[in-house]
Order: sequence, then structure tokens, then C-alpha cells
Amino acid sequence: MELSADASAAEWRRRIRDGSHKRHTAGLAPGVLQTNLVILPSTHALDFMRFCQRNPKPCPIVGVSDTGDPLFRTLGTDVDVRTDLPRYRVFHNGVLSGEPTDITKLWRRDLVAFAIGCSFTFEHALMAAGIPMRHIDCDVTVPMFRTSIACRPAGPFSGTMVVSMRPIPADRVEDVISICQRFPSAHGTPIHVGDPAAIGISDISQPDYGEPVSINPGEVPTFWGCGVTPQNVVLAARPELCITHAPGHMLITDVAENADEPFTQPYAAAA
Repeated sequence: MELSADASAAEWRRRIRDGSHKRHTAGLAPGVLQTNLVILPSTHALDFMRFCQRNPKPCPIVGVSDTGDPLFRTLGTDVDVRTDLPRYRVFHNGVLSGEPTDITKLWRRDLVAFAIGCSFTFEHALMAAGIPMRHIDCDVTVPMFRTSIACRPAGPFSGTMVVSMRPIPADRVEDVISICQRFPSAHGTPIHVGDPAAIGISDISQPDYGEPVSINPGEVPTFWGCGVTPQNVVLAARPELCITHAPGHMLITDVAENADEPFTQPYAAAA
């Protein structure tokens, strides 16, 4: 049976877990926080936390698992990082080795999972204000681009920022900025509006991740920090293992998207 986009987060996670939904998660379960995912061995976890702390626009941390625990106990009931994303990306020594839909067999006792705020969260607020989201209207994954904007390094993690792009009517840009200020845990306000070349993007019709969308007359390309940035820096850091979400395929949590501090939700201790 087809599931409505407005179904609960728990219902969508069940669909994703049983393999019924394998596509992007944009527009699903409105009202709750969606997150990017990065999983690393504990030997790299502290450096990665430093990297996120120094680069909060692309990497706002909203949850961290206990070492070896595959459940995000601060982000909801039975939120399992091994099964609850439609698609993952697995890197070995910085090289992409696969895009599975389940990572149960890859889980180890030394792994730490990081949930990073996602721009899908603020999109519901923008649409409620009458600001269209082209990629949702077209049912495609939001376009994402590597930029020339250098991130602040931490340990082995360094590189340039990845951004997501949405065409915004020029007369609504100030409204977008005002609305997105309410979502610092989901990348907050745009990092750039206008000329893509100013941030190192040579061809707006050829995204590095996701799919292209049209920019209509009267619209301006608007760019936000993106949680795919860690996938960019992991290529340089080359950890023995790193598992991330596939771009556009997010973890849907139980946390309200307007929660002030999603990472302080009640903690369900391991049995």
C-alpha cells in the first residue's frame, strides 16, 4: 500500500527498514528532523567532532551514538542507523566501495554514528510560507555542489564545503533568510545567494550530487551548507572505514524540526 508523505516518522522508518522505500526522503514526515549520517571508527571520532564544531554551517551535529551502539537513543524510539536509511555509501580508505540499503553486516563494536542536521528540515517551513522547493515539486534529489570554500581542518579532516542549491524568487530571499534563522541545527541561513562562480561552481546545470533543477526567470540560485561535506573531506582523510548516507537519503528522526536542542531529548538506555 502506498504511504502518504504525511505519515509518521516511525511509519516511514518501518517502510525503509523493510526495503519498501529506497528513494530520497525529501518531503517525507513533515514536522520532524531529518539528518545526514556519518559513521566512523572511534579512533577518528574525536577529530571528526572537532571538525564539525569548527564547521557548524555544513556540519551541525544533532546526535552522537554511544560507541558500538547502533541506536540513536536521543533522536527517537528505535532509530537504528544500520537499517533506517534508504541507501548508504561505504568508503574504505577513502574509496567508495558500495551503496547498500542495509549495513547490519558492516556494524562493529568500535563504530560511532553522528547525526548531522539536514536542510530538508527547514524546507517544510519555507513551503508553508509559499516559497516553492523545485526539487520536491519535480520529485528529484536536491542538487549539491562542491565549492571553493575551505573548511576549518581538524586532525586528518580537511577539504572544501559542499552546498545544496534551491532556486528562490528574488523577492522572497529576505523571507528565506528570516525563516532559516530559526533552524541553526539544519544549516541555518544560506551561505551564498547569486553568482555560483563566486563560490567555485562552474556549471550550475551539472551538480556533483543529486539532480539538476531549472532556475526560472525572476529566481536566484541560493546555497546552503550541506551535510554531504563530510563525504568530501573523508576522501582526503582516508579512514579505514567510513559509512554515510547516500545524498538525499536521510535518517528520519522523532524529534520535532523546531526543537531548540534536539540532542537533549530523553535518553533511552541500552538494555
